[in-house]
Amino acid sequence: MLFVLNNSNTIGNQFLAELRDANIQQDRLRFRNNQERLGEILAYEISKKLKYVTTEVQTPLGIATINMPETQPVLGTILRAGLPFHQGFMNYFTQSPSAFITAYRKVKKNGTFIINIDHIATPDLEGKILILCDTMLATGQSIVQVCKELIATYNIKELHIAAIIASTEGIAHVKANLPKAHLWLGAIDEEMTSKAFIVPGLGDAGDLAFGEKMS
Repeated sequence: MLFVLNNSNTIGNQFLAELRDANIQQDRLRFRNNQERLGEILAYEISKKLKYVTTEVQTPLGIATINMPETQPVLGTILRAGLPFHQGFMNYFTQSPSAFITAYRKVKKNGTFIINIDHIATPDLEGKILILCDTMLATGQSIVQVCKELIATYNIKELHIAAIIASTEGIAHVKANLPKAHLWLGAIDEEMTSKAFIVPGLGDAGDLAFGEKMS
C-alpha cells in the first residue's frame, strides 16, 4: 500500500510547503512543529486502517457505544531527524510504546556509504504493529536495514513506514526489500544528489530541526 498525502488537497500541504521554504525553515521551532503536525496527520490516516472493537463507555447519563483500536501500535523512529515527526505520532497514539534506533551513514573514500546501526532500544515487537517514521526516505537503505534487523528478531504483524518526503529510488528500494510494508508519505520527489540528498527535498532535516552537527 502506498499513501501520498499531497496527492489530494489537504491542509497538510501548507505544512509541507513551509517545511520546504528556505526562508520559513530557518525558524527551527516552526520547522519542528510542522514535522509534528504532519506526523499527526499521517497517524490519523494510518489509524483508519487499524482493527477496531466495540466497547462501552459509562457517561454521567448512560452508556455510550464506541469503536476503539483493538491494539496499540509500536512507534519507532531513527535518531535524530525523525524525533519531531515521531512526536506527532505519539500525540495521536497516546498509549503506544516507542522504539528508538541510532543509525548513520559511514562514507567511504570513494564516496559510497554503508549504514551503521549503533543501538536499538525497543519494546517487545512480537506479533505487534510497528510504525517506523523518519523525516526523509532518500536511498531507503537505512529504513530497510533497520527493518530487516527487527524482522530477524521479531515476528512483526504489520509494518508501516512513514516519511514526510521520499525519493522514487528510495520507494523502489523499500518495495523490493520489504514487499509487505505499507508506505505513508507526505510527498514524492524524483531526484537525488550524488550525496543522496532528495531534490527538491528540504535540505538536512536534522540540522534544520536541531542545529548543524559537527560530524
